[in-house]
Amino acid sequence: MNYRQPIYTKRWRVAAITALLILPLLLYTQLHFLRPPRTNLEMTLFQGIAYKREAHFTPRPYMLHIVTIDLTAPGIGVFVTPGISNPDQGETIARTTSEFIKAFKLQLAVNANYFHPFHEHSPWNFYPHSGDKVNAVGQAISRGLIYSEAQSKWPVLCFDASNRAQILESGECPPSTVQGVAGKPMVMIRGTPVPESSEEQRPYPRMAAAIDRQGQTLWLIAVDGKQPFYSEGVTLAELSEIALKLGAYTALNLDGGGSTTLVMANRSGVQVLNAAIHTKLPMRQRPVVNHLGFFARLPEN
Repeated sequence: MNYRQPIYTKRWRVAAITALLILPLLLYTQLHFLRPPRTNLEMTLFQGIAYKREAHFTPRPYMLHIVTIDLTAPGIGVFVTPGISNPDQGETIARTTSEFIKAFKLQLAVNANYFHPFHEHSPWNFYPHSGDKVNAVGQAISRGLIYSEAQSKWPVLCFDASNRAQILESGECPPSTVQGVAGKPMVMIRGTPVPESSEEQRPYPRMAAAIDRQGQTLWLIAVDGKQPFYSEGVTLAELSEIALKLGAYTALNLDGGGSTTLVMANRSGVQVLNAAIHTKLPMRQRPVVNHLGFFARLPEN
């Protein structure tokens, strides 16, 4: 009789179970190595668009990404995710930021409005997925068409046909607005940081838009978070200080958390510049309601 067969079978089963347990851990660990390195970097992305990455260590580890956009530069165009023609169940179709850039052939984009419905229970149980219908919170305008109505407590970032930007506390863009998104709260008003409420004093992944007094320079500020030892995020007060150091006149907090995503596209393809995190998985992008995107020309040689 062959008594060795059951032993080999048992060993094979143990090895298979061990591999199944270890594989998810290995895949999760690999995602961490895909994140941008914790090193400083400055580079010109496009004509009129510069990028800076800063690795900070105090008051906690965090990664700061700043895009400076000269809205008067040749070739710069602003574009917000359009609404859908039949909004019975939602105002837009959810997309990741990379999907948005590819769909509309843009060069740079970030996430924008807060949205609903939303839930995130596990890596496989969340809403929305790409293609699901969702609704924006606050005003949203694309190509001059309003598809999400203004709300008084949701300030807006508005662009006219000449790309001039303004951030308005009223929550409603002027009639001349071509592209517009909303956020909350204001983090800087007329050159003065806005004090944060006690409920907003925790570090968190952040996305913000800031402009100069003339509305000709736009800063996109992305801070990674929810990633211990790599980047734990910043408070709203710290976010306002970042905007102040940039020389911003007005700044608005956009949707943050796992929505925080900064993406660019050039001849080499699409690249995520920050360490996005969705369903606790690093470098996984969250499908969101809309985006603030930019057309631009490649740098001159």
